Amino acid sequence: MKQNRVADWMTPNPVTIDENASIIEAIHLLKEKNIRRLPVLHRGRVVGVVTEKMLLKFSPGKATSLDTWEVHYLVSKTPVKEAMNPKPHIVSPETDIRDAAKLLHDRKLNGVLVLNAAGDLVGIFTTTNALEALIDICDAERKAALPTAGGKA
Repeated sequence: MKQNRVADWMTPNPVTIDENASIIEAIHLLKEKNIRRLPVLHRGRVVGVVTEKMLLKFSPGKATSLDTWEVHYLVSKTPVKEAMNPKPHIVSPETDIRDAAKLLHDRKLNGVLVLNAAGDLVGIFTTTNALEALIDICDAERKAALPTAGGKA
């Protein structure tokens, strides 16, 4: 069984995007990699996070008077830094998964960035990662509760 630290359950080396990349680039990257969030970097350092939801909200709605080409042009020229959350929730690799899962639950988050002591991005911890940990922990407890070959628990 794995340990109960974020480092043991996080998704390491997440896909990232530069703050000056366009919203269109971010949308394409999310779709291509089948992911829902991108840490945003400036010169290799985390400056925010952008999610699929943020990008969809940033795009003009159906009620806009702009035609499809104008909308596409606008989002192709708009940098990700205009749509990102500049203050993402962060945990360390040593954070206990219970504490990270509680943060996800209490703040209604789908993921948090994992930064080491030097401030380097080392992973993302998502609700999926938390559920994987829960399943593993419950399976281990179930195995421990099973009677042994000698008939004793």
